[in-house]
Amino acid sequence: MAHIDSVPRDRLADFEPLFQTVEAGMGFVPTSFYAMAHWPELLSQFTALASTVLNTGQVDPGLKQLVAYVTSNAAGCRYCQAHTSHNAVKRGVSREKMSKAFEFDQSDLFSVAERAALRVALHGGTVPNGVETIHMETLKAHFSEREVVEIVGVISLFGFLNRWNDTMATRLEPTAASFASDALSASGWQIGKHT
Repeated sequence: MAHIDSVPRDRLADFEPLFQTVEAGMGFVPTSFYAMAHWPELLSQFTALASTVLNTGQVDPGLKQLVAYVTSNAAGCRYCQAHTSHNAVKRGVSREKMSKAFEFDQSDLFSVAERAALRVALHGGTVPNGVETIHMETLKAHFSEREVVEIVGVISLFGFLNRWNDTMATRLEPTAASFASDALSASGWQIGKHT
């Protein structure tokens, strides 16, 4: 059960264009947005940052979602794992690849470049941060400095989201819960506190 009530959507008319855009892309509006709406400036600025990090740039959008998924798993956020796995598949990542995301170092489904990005995501999602110089050097061997900034931007964005959603016990939307229950059950995913 969420620790804070959501602001009803019908009281957020100013955000309706944003909600419609998000709904068109994800299939739903994240419940976390309705909690952030208690502080409208936060919702406005957060969604602008999230859109920039996830929807612009040079790094493949599917890889960005894989980075977010591995980061969220390292942090233990079930809510964000459900969202990022759902979004990764929507952005062209195969379910088979999703099922092997936590075995990226051993799976031939991942390129050397993807492994470098996911290694930084894994270590960047832990507390304390476990990224070492060798991880960044390997990442920079496959990605430009701009692309490295994008990858770290995704890790950082989900650092915020993982803390927000686990602290608030954000209720997981039925669409994301259903997808995760089906697609992630083999990896041990459970809804946890996000009911």
